[in-house]
Amino acid sequence: MTMSVPESISGSGGKEEESEDESEILEESPCGRWQKRREQVSQGNVPGIESAYLAMDTEEGVEVVWNEVQFSDKKVFKSFEERIKEMFENLMQVEHPNIVKFHKYWLDMRESRARVIFITEYMSSGSLKQFLKKTKKNHKTMNVKAWKRWCTQILSALSYLHSCDPPIIHGNLTCDTIFIQHNGLIKIGSVWHRLFVNVFAEAIHGNVHQHRDEMRNQHFFAPEYGAAEDDYAIDIFSFGISALEMAVLEIQANGDTSVSKEAVDHAGQSLEDPLMREFIQSCVHTEAKTRPTAHDLLFHRVLFEVHSLKLLAAHCFINNQYLLPENCVEEKTKSFDPNGIMAEINHRDRPGVHLKYSHVSPLELDKFLEDVKNGIYPLMNFASQRPHPIPRALSLSQEQMETVKTPSPEPQETETRKVVQIHCNLEVNEEGTRSHLSLFLKMDDRLHRQLSCDVLPSDHPKDLASELVHHAFISEVSSRSSKHQASPCILVTFSR
Repeated sequence: MTMSVPESISGSGGKEEESEDESEILEESPCGRWQKRREQVSQGNVPGIESAYLAMDTEEGVEVVWNEVQFSDKKVFKSFEERIKEMFENLMQVEHPNIVKFHKYWLDMRESRARVIFITEYMSSGSLKQFLKKTKKNHKTMNVKAWKRWCTQILSALSYLHSCDPPIIHGNLTCDTIFIQHNGLIKIGSVWHRLFVNVFAEAIHGNVHQHRDEMRNQHFFAPEYGAAEDDYAIDIFSFGISALEMAVLEIQANGDTSVSKEAVDHAGQSLEDPLMREFIQSCVHTEAKTRPTAHDLLFHRVLFEVHSLKLLAAHCFINNQYLLPENCVEEKTKSFDPNGIMAEINHRDRPGVHLKYSHVSPLELDKFLEDVKNGIYPLMNFASQRPHPIPRALSLSQEQMETVKTPSPEPQETETRKVVQIHCNLEVNEEGTRSHLSLFLKMDDRLHRQLSCDVLPSDHPKDLASELVHHAFISEVSSRSSKHQASPCILVTFSR
């Protein structure tokens, strides 16, 4: 999502009055959660978006971006409606710590206008381009460790997008569409760019190809861009130029026009580290087929490091934090004896090394865990290359299903999410003729499920499991992993 911090208003007399005008609420979402304000944010070269405003998320109490896509013809809009819904539903399922969050969308067809409104995360610290300019202005050079962290985070996001099913090609990756937060977290925005170009090319106001006319960013686009079918290689080329610009802070343009190929080559040759130079050159090959994948680049010698036990343990802790009591780290560190031995390394030929608890600062540990949670140290290097299917939409409740009438039977839905924990309660009635079963399932996406039903003594766990699979309450894999014993309460073993 390309956006920047609004420019400050010069002068002091009208500041307060103008600030009040900008905070005025112009419109609300149908649900009332999102409130559009008058203050606009720059969208740069995101096609089709004529206006974007700051808005307030009244539930979370944070600022977000209210984006509007205007359609030139209401009839054309109606013909695209199903494709629009499908595209935006998929975008809402994209979930990655290094990708700007897509919150919500809705369609507006009042009177003569037709538009799509969607809410995205607001990156208040600005784009990477702005950060690099400030760094150069202060006569500083790029820190190599920071460069490696940034590249790893961007590649982690690209690897995720490219391995989705179907794959998502960014198609507009520049230092203007990459954002950096105050804590060092990198996020890429505008992930819907190619979808807009491919779906709405003729239908929306404005020219969706206008971004190609912006000469200052033309060098980010691969030679085959627009002439061939979308492929991950166009994102890799753009990433290579972004990585180069991050390393040298700025690639000099010819006056106020485009950055030439000679300027890009000269910037690449100016890099002192041969591994860094080879890494970037592999991304910007003219021949698209010779460019590596984002997953492969994460294993390049300039980036790849064997993760320490500390980092692996931090990821394990974060992934299972919901199973642990709140503030458990703080409480645990308080109980440690500062002089106690935390770990030791023994040597045969020389004295061993003793590490005490006092050597580890609880504040540093909290900061490290927070960084891991935010996605600053991803473990994508070890991720497999299997596709990440876009999660299906949540199934309707029983009440909603009864109100939906369809002319033909719908295909049977299946549950694909993992069950991470099950709470089971079985109460037998006084006569002993039947039992009441209550299940609470914790799913891996934190959207939990509940079920209660009556169970007869003659009911077999295998039959109950088959019924749960049939109604898309658990996955078939969970069903097969159960130990089919005599009592129905053995359903608790469905946890994987």
